[in-house]
Amino acid sequence: MIRTNRRTALGLTGSALMAAMTGCTAASSLGDEAEPDASKAGSKQAKATPKLIGDGSTSDTGPQPHQPTLPDLRPGQAPPQFVVFSWDGGGETDAHLLTRFRKVAQDVGASMTIFLSGLYTLRGADASRYRPPRNGVGRSDIPFLSDESVRRTIEGVGAAWLEGHEIGTHFNGHFCVGSGSVDNWSSADWAQEIDQAMWMVEHWRTTTGWTDIPSLPFDYGKELMGSRTPCLLGSKTLIPTAAKLGWRYDSSTTGRQVWPTLFEGTQVWDLPMPQIPFPGHSFEVLAMDYNYMANQSGPQPSKDASKYPAWKAQALGALMAAHERAHSSNRAPLIIGNHFEQWNGGIYMDAVEEAMRSMAAAPETHLVSFKQLVQWLDRQDPILLQALREYDVGVAPEGGWAGFGAE
Repeated sequence: MIRTNRRTALGLTGSALMAAMTGCTAASSLGDEAEPDASKAGSKQAKATPKLIGDGSTSDTGPQPHQPTLPDLRPGQAPPQFVVFSWDGGGETDAHLLTRFRKVAQDVGASMTIFLSGLYTLRGADASRYRPPRNGVGRSDIPFLSDESVRRTIEGVGAAWLEGHEIGTHFNGHFCVGSGSVDNWSSADWAQEIDQAMWMVEHWRTTTGWTDIPSLPFDYGKELMGSRTPCLLGSKTLIPTAAKLGWRYDSSTTGRQVWPTLFEGTQVWDLPMPQIPFPGHSFEVLAMDYNYMANQSGPQPSKDASKYPAWKAQALGALMAAHERAHSSNRAPLIIGNHFEQWNGGIYMDAVEEAMRSMAAAPETHLVSFKQLVQWLDRQDPILLQALREYDVGVAPEGGWAGFGAE
């Protein structure tokens, strides 16, 4: 019996997907019941008894814990200042950066979004199971993680969800150049890539054979509601597929610090990364760690450590200036993208940590996941939301927020 989820909206059944993923046996189909995990760790993961899904790689443990209560829009009051810290890839390498930022988030009461690359739950020995659109079998433009890192990633992602963080997707092979680039993919190509990303997350027990670590504590078919594409490419053809799947947002575009809208003709929120002030430069920079680096040392890290302190100050200054500009004006949500990378001596990770701690302490500021932001947007008065969209970058209501929403 095939388990119903968003995959069926694309007409791809579990058995069809299995056929596409070379080497899968019938016993690992999406609807098969799995034996309970011997570790019984699910009983510690949530109050509800976990319901194992498929081969037991994932499980339904009930509502996600540690979700914040957020203030709604009110006429005559300033909107809450939302900040979304998001992470592309989500792999837990030897640097243990996922663990580091889970701890930072716990310290400051923040939620984050982890855009998990499905490939990071698949061992390199099983690369041939991946059949990327318009690319060769087993090919990827990001490296497969070591077995130890795959294990740490699965454990860390499960723990992160239980701590209140969202698990989105960064898809799989991260193809950004050449004819096989995601920028050339069709909507059908995206559907194939998404199915494989979900399959990898939902079947790591099948591929690894590991039974000594807990099942992921969420149903990925329900949890997955948004994405960021590799290199911010290909969203035009992704959105029809995302809408068909029932996803609620995408963060693969670039924009300005203004209040968001839906993609035209859909119920999918367009949540772009903004251009933000860049201290020491005459231009603004995209709010992502790679882009700070690209404008400082170029596309690759520098070995000149003497420049690190100044570059870190610029990165931190950009983040804090973006928060201050929004907080003191239109209060538009601030979207920040990151990678678990130690580029230029780890200065961008240090800047992000300092920014998180400072912003969390700022008045009326809430560090949320994309899922939490979208749920908040969905329940607001559309008339008040539209009124917020009238305020441009750096523009506050004339006379202050006391007159906001007045008839």
